[in-house]
Amino acid sequence: MTIERSNPAGLHPTPGYHHVTTVEASRLVFLAGQCPLAPDGALAEGGLAGQTAQVIDNILTALESAGARPADVVRTVIYVASPDRDELAAVWTQLNESSLAPAFTTASTLLGVAQLGFPGQLVEIDVTAAL
Repeated sequence: MTIERSNPAGLHPTPGYHHVTTVEASRLVFLAGQCPLAPDGALAEGGLAGQTAQVIDNILTALESAGARPADVVRTVIYVASPDRDELAAVWTQLNESSLAPAFTTASTLLGVAQLGFPGQLVEIDVTAAL
């Protein structure tokens, strides 16, 4: 499997992700949007930071179950239920300081949205990996 990440000339600098990810893979892994739900189904406590930590744990568990690692991730979409750019930036920083950080060097999108699927849910992340 080959993953190439690049930032073509003529595009703006990024805060760590790459504009283009090109993959030659024999298998793709698509995770359902990972929510801040603990194994017992309870919404993670601790506000945005606590929920982001739970989502990180859930993604790591899901990737491992498919034989994938954070470095195998080729696309992420991060949804944060907030119009506040500082909160979006805080999630981006937490993700990039976590053990999941290699997943966010790839093609990534960070969105502030009006609401997510569960009452009180503040973050959800969609992940695609290539093996």
